[in-house]
This record gives sequence, structure tokens and C-alpha cells, in this order.
Amino acid sequence: MTETETVTETEKEPGVELDVDAMLSSLVSVRSEVPEDALTASVLGTERMGNGVVIGDPGLVLTIGYLVTEAQTLWITDHQGLAVPGHVLGYDQESGFGLVQALQPLPAPAMDLGVSAACDVGDPIVLAGHGGGDALVTGRIIAKREFAGYWEYVLDEALFTAPAHPNWGGAALVGSDGRLLGVGSLLVQTVSSSGEKGGANMIVPIDLLKPILEDMKLYGRPNRPARPWLGVLVQDVGSHLVVASTYDGCPAERAGIETGDRIVEVAGESIDGLAELFRRVWEIGPAGSDVPLTIVRDGEPRPVVLESIDRNARLKHGAVH
Repeated sequence: MTETETVTETEKEPGVELDVDAMLSSLVSVRSEVPEDALTASVLGTERMGNGVVIGDPGLVLTIGYLVTEAQTLWITDHQGLAVPGHVLGYDQESGFGLVQALQPLPAPAMDLGVSAACDVGDPIVLAGHGGGDALVTGRIIAKREFAGYWEYVLDEALFTAPAHPNWGGAALVGSDGRLLGVGSLLVQTVSSSGEKGGANMIVPIDLLKPILEDMKLYGRPNRPARPWLGVLVQDVGSHLVVASTYDGCPAERAGIETGDRIVEVAGESIDGLAELFRRVWEIGPAGSDVPLTIVRDGEPRPVVLESIDRNARLKHGAVH
């Protein structure tokens, strides 16, 4: 995925010394096929490919969730070119992590998990994808801050790295000690102190995985109440929150929300920015809660109530091969 997002870029070109062969051996490619009638097909496509990293034996692979959401067919290829079928073991809507299980022996060692909270802006890193040394990008952490995505997604503190990796989805953010610090999610826009524009990557921090890992392996998701989901894509356009589209048959569409509507209030309180919009919705209660919004259409404010749902209830789930 790509996202228009501005971060300030610090100086780069660090040196990272680690066991490159060991790191490369833990990286895999992830290829999935999704049905055309899947909820996410219109936004993410039906054929998806990216990276993953082995984090547990036998063949437990961490990736970014949008690569495998609603996948019915999934293949994992290791550093030696061995391709084996896989199964989506778990997906966390809040962090965006996807967990995949190889269904045949995958002779790839697990990478140890690091501590993303200990990272500092300016730290040297490697962002590594499947494909050998040509798939490695050395760089630095250039920012640690909140990130809000138009698909009802907020991270309190995401990591941003530069220069950008050309195949960032599911790529492994590796620290100078060879431990996994996060997984690549987006390509974003950077602006240097001199005003020069360039690319960077938004990384989901590995610390978000640790409290939910066992739940994801056991239940396929964190064992906690699901957040209310509206099924709306919202763009932050200047000072306005504008509806870009809605998912067919989901709460926003059923409530009459239309492309171009501006969302100005949640439960009678004004909002400022995407992060505040989504957090206010989530504060109302769990999935199934009624969410009162005020929208503006043709210059006129209109109250509307959405009956939220659990997003997972609308997703297709692939069968184990």
C-alpha cells in the first residue's frame, strides 16, 4: 500500500554490521490469491505479493496483514527458492499484523524479536525483503510518531525509516543486533530539512505483536472485544474529513453515507483529524454499538446513526489445504 504522508527526514547513510546470511535465511516471500467477491478485493486487489519473516518453528511467518487478508490460496517461498503452501493463521485489525503458517516443512530459522520501544530516531537499521542482498536497504529511523490511515486505522507510535524499500510490504525492519523491530506497511512521502522530497516507509513496531501473539496462534485474532467498524474510507483533505468511499453493504453505506460527505462530529462533539475521528468512534463501545455522526452534504449538516459491526464478520476465510 502507499499513503500520502509527510515526515521530516534526518540525515541518513548509516553503517549496520550484522550477520547478513542469517538474516536473509529468515526472510520469505508471501504470495496470495483472494476471491473477486472478497470485501478487500476492490481496494487491495485479488493477487498480492510481498515479504514475510519467520519468527517461530515450524514455519511461523509474520507479515503485514493486507497481503493475506481473505486469502484462499497462499504460497511461501524461502531464501533457497523452496515454495510451500501456507495458511492464514491470524490477523489483527488494530496493529495490521498478519500471521501465516507453512503447511509443509520450511527450513528457515526464526529471527529473534527485538524491542521497538528502545529504538531512537537516527538509529541505523536494515529493511530487508525476500530476494537476497539486492533486497536489502540500509537506512535510519527518521521518525517515531502517531499514524492514522484512511481505512479506520491508527497507531499510537509508528516507526518511519528512510531511504524507502522498493518492496516494502511485509519487509523486516532489523536492528544492528540482528533482531526484528517491525514489519513494513506503507510508502510515505518525506521532506528533508532542505525541502527535498523523497520516499520513506512506515513500519508497524514489533512490540505491538508480543501481547497478542499467543492469542493469534490460538484464536486467529486477539482475544478482546472487536472495535466498532463503519466500513468507510476517509481522507484528510486540508481541514476536512471527506468520505472517499464506502464498502458495499456495510454500516456507512446502509446509513446513507455518500462519497464527498464531510464528517464533522462524533456523538455531538467536533473532531480534528483522522486519528481523533476513529478514536472517538472506538470509545463509544465495542462492535455492534450505534455510532452517531454529523455529516455535511451540500453545505447542510445532517445527523446520521451507523450500526457498527465487527469487520472480521465480513471477511472471507481461506480453508486449510
